[in-house]
Amino acid sequence: MTDAATKETFGFQAEANQVLKLMIHSVYSNKEIFLRELVSNASDACDKLRFEALTDSTLFEDDQDLIVRIAYDKKARVITVSDNGIGMSREEVIEHIGTIAKSGTHEFLQRLTGDQTKDSQLIGQFGVGFYSAFVVAERVTLVTRRAGLSSDHAVQWESTGEGDYSLESTSKATRGTDIILHLRDDQDDLLSDGRLRELLRRYSDHIAIPIQMKKDEADEYETVNQASALWARPKSEITAQQYEDFYKHAVHDAEPPLVHTHVKAEGRLEYTLLLFVPRRAPFDLWDREHRHGIKLYVRRVFIMEDVDQLMPTYLRFIRGVVDSNDLPLNVSREVLQQSTDVQAIRVAAVKRVLNLLEDLATNTPDTYAVFWKEFGRVLKEGIGEDAGNRGRISKLLRFASTQSGTEDHDVSLSDYVSRMKADQDKIFYITADSFVAARNSPHLEIFQKKGLEVLLLHDRVDEWVISHLAEFDGKQLESVAQGSLDLGTLADESDPTPIPESELASLTERMQKALGAQTTLVRATSRLTDSPACLVSDHAMSRNLERILKEAGQAPPSLQPVMEINPRHPIVEKLNEETDEERFSNWSQILFDQALLAEGGQLDDPAGFVKRLNELLLALAGTKSRIWTPGD
Repeated sequence: MTDAATKETFGFQAEANQVLKLMIHSVYSNKEIFLRELVSNASDACDKLRFEALTDSTLFEDDQDLIVRIAYDKKARVITVSDNGIGMSREEVIEHIGTIAKSGTHEFLQRLTGDQTKDSQLIGQFGVGFYSAFVVAERVTLVTRRAGLSSDHAVQWESTGEGDYSLESTSKATRGTDIILHLRDDQDDLLSDGRLRELLRRYSDHIAIPIQMKKDEADEYETVNQASALWARPKSEITAQQYEDFYKHAVHDAEPPLVHTHVKAEGRLEYTLLLFVPRRAPFDLWDREHRHGIKLYVRRVFIMEDVDQLMPTYLRFIRGVVDSNDLPLNVSREVLQQSTDVQAIRVAAVKRVLNLLEDLATNTPDTYAVFWKEFGRVLKEGIGEDAGNRGRISKLLRFASTQSGTEDHDVSLSDYVSRMKADQDKIFYITADSFVAARNSPHLEIFQKKGLEVLLLHDRVDEWVISHLAEFDGKQLESVAQGSLDLGTLADESDPTPIPESELASLTERMQKALGAQTTLVRATSRLTDSPACLVSDHAMSRNLERILKEAGQAPPSLQPVMEINPRHPIVEKLNEETDEERFSNWSQILFDQALLAEGGQLDDPAGFVKRLNELLLALAGTKSRIWTPGD
């Protein structure tokens, strides 16, 4: 019986109210999804009860048969989804039902585009599937009692989805949750035994919890799904549609997976892996600590979710199930960390995922390109984190390069090696903070002239990759922006004859004096053909990595760059003839600042740069100088 004195009305948070309106009017283009979402939540509630009961068997309350039931009433125009799972307390209802996407509502709204198909893909990522009920219902009533609480500690939640909800105490003899949907006027087609059974078989046949409906008009219930763990069935008996439905249930994703792998291992260790690669990256992919997508079962009993011990961080996008026959039912996260069996399963799981990705890369490159766009930067982390699989992961990497000429990461290291010049023994690369900065770097000039391909590494994680990947296929990886350039056997007769150092000593010494502590050395270079100067690093840390560390608030070692000049450039030639030391100093500083800007750096004194440039322009106004007419 309801105690009216305990009834309270709460307003949805403003953002939650926006989400509700979008859910009702635009997000779900397929109204049938509501049944999948509600049944999936009910199944999860049963799994959670089974897990908590491992340490407190009284939670079963003399009823260990976990079930989900679907009922409908044509006259009242009501559909009810019930479960005898863990249920919720009053506080849990407010936390989980009264607040939509509590951990990411703001970002959820930012990601919505107005495109029904794209928007619906976000639902599972933000945990708002319950609200799909409002797509078909004008009013939703939820009655729940948490397992272990007395019958008079039940809670009734109700809302029309129009900005507020009511919450009141009630009584409920059984644990679990009943969700009562008061259908909209145009949803009568759902009030059909055949229609509901067809939807349940389509969307929930894979769920291990029995889903029951009344048999004809009798009070007797019958199970309408197979009610067996999908991963435990022989692969030959599972259809592609069933795999897809299971994935959507387990991950709460509106889209089908990109690809999956299903394997059952027998021998000293017996376990089953059913792993999926999603089609799109979740919104929290870059939160390395937030969650992992693996659910652990022991002998088909759900134990825990987000099990990070079974999959390395660089594969955190993988979703699926691991079911072990050898772990104890009361296994804890601490035990998982120390278990040699878990380590063996982890090794096998990683191997299966890498096999899957290798197969994609080899046989369906277009599909692999989809994967790489979504998860490539995360996979790159494995180069440093998984030394044992570094060779396999390196073959899966994709980069932009001067050969492709576009920002698309479509060049593998194997592709690069296959196109190397006959005498080339190094894989050349450059790191930068953007594709444009990498593509237009002056460091590439001599390589472009010689037709030598250079990898353009512009993801921040690439600095991490290169620090752990010294070679590939016996070829050393070498930065074109670090150290003195030595092309070795790639040099040929077409290269300009080097100007003797003795002829340039005076110029480089004067420039070094003018620049002072900004650079450790000024020297001539053969890497430039069109630009007058560039900055290079003569130590292990690249200039790009220095900038990344500074932006992250860290203090990298104070190591100044080397400035290299192109002695045949008209500006440098003219500078060598300059006798006015103030003008010489200003020109030297301008060349240094230009080189810094060209590599994507920031000037310490931009106003000073502009002032010097303007003074030189004014001095040259009305005159014709070879400095400004390189073609003379």
